[in-house]
Amino acid sequence: MRSDRGQTLPIYIWMTGILLFVAFAFFAFAQAASARNGAQSAADAAALAAAQDARDEIIDGLGKSIGKGDDWLDWLGGDMFTGNGAKGAAEALAADNESTIIGFGPEEVNGYPGFRAKIETTYTVGDSIIPGTESKHARAEATAVIKPRCDIAPDADPEKAVEFDCDGGDSFEIDPDDFHLDDLPDASVLFSVHLAD
Repeated sequence: MRSDRGQTLPIYIWMTGILLFVAFAFFAFAQAASARNGAQSAADAAALAAAQDARDEIIDGLGKSIGKGDDWLDWLGGDMFTGNGAKGAAEALAADNESTIIGFGPEEVNGYPGFRAKIETTYTVGDSIIPGTESKHARAEATAVIKPRCDIAPDADPEKAVEFDCDGGDSFEIDPDDFHLDDLPDASVLFSVHLAD
């Protein structure tokens, strides 16, 4: 009996060691997955912020151009923006999510304009049993697009009242001869901003 106990003790110790190693390995993978998820959330937020900034620029340009000439309908295509504030907006959202922008630029997806943001976290994966993780930063990228939500008649005359039919059943009219900025609906009615698939 004593000899049996003496033989099983090393097996228990060995099994306990293996279980502890597996538990620490799972913890290391969970740390890495958490860092990746945080990085992806930061990239998504940065890309969306850039696209929303450009959408605001489009709405501002549209409002200023109505009644000032025949080209105001061109703003409805969603691509008449400079994007000057887009990178700043992306950097601000990345910083809010403990990340920095390491790659940024305009991106067209299925004919729609947008922005691609690549980020790196300012935090690391953390200490674990896997060597090197204590200095490893997570990276991710995302693209957000600006998509017009309203249709107008192909033969719409920019000098006359134009009827807009938008997603969700919204409809309104803009008359360039009797236009006030308050006549414009919310930016989200005219353009959607979403992550590219």
